[in-house]
Amino acid sequence: MLYSAANPEDESQHLLFHNQFISAVKYVGWKKERILGEYPDGKIILVLPDDPKYALKKVEEIREMVDNDLGFQQVETKCPSQTKTFLFISNDKKVAGCLIAEHIQEGYRVIEEPVPEGSEGEKVMFERQRAWCCSTTPEPAICGISRIWVVNMMRRQGIASRMLECLRNNFIYGSYLSKDEIAFSDPTPDGKLFATQYFGTSQFLVYNFVSGTRSSQPKTDAV
Repeated sequence: MLYSAANPEDESQHLLFHNQFISAVKYVGWKKERILGEYPDGKIILVLPDDPKYALKKVEEIREMVDNDLGFQQVETKCPSQTKTFLFISNDKKVAGCLIAEHIQEGYRVIEEPVPEGSEGEKVMFERQRAWCCSTTPEPAICGISRIWVVNMMRRQGIASRMLECLRNNFIYGSYLSKDEIAFSDPTPDGKLFATQYFGTSQFLVYNFVSGTRSSQPKTDAV
């Protein structure tokens, strides 16, 4: 958060922001954790819509914090009763990652555009800044990732990839999702770079998580 240390109002807003963040990422744990994976640096747990209220309250607190960090407007997912929330809990009992997924029926393929010649740094900057488009032709999809987030100081440690693997193994009982069955909601520039790297192509599927694509396609080609 950018603020002026000499401005009392800014300092007050910064303190509020800081306290909300600390409260959101703090994880005290609960008795019936649904652990999907354990790692040297933490574990991944799954929270479902019919879990106890204290678990759902924590998920909502995290979602609001994630939305603020990603710059999303505060909106609910289309069908909260069908969402699955994957949380990466670090060894120091902090929520270091969050993936929220929901059932969808279709997605839209990102249209690949040529990247201009230049250094790797210039190419990454181009990817971050350019507007990008998707096809208006729907393709079948099963799982929509409405949010995927990792706390800034723990990025590039494979947390997002591990959460995505847990999602693919646990979204549908007894089935492992293929990459073509997954769509991302309106990803941020970092999200687009991650998806491109994970899927091995920039032509992955996207969907509009506000409308859920059940009744309409994205409002425009630009995503």
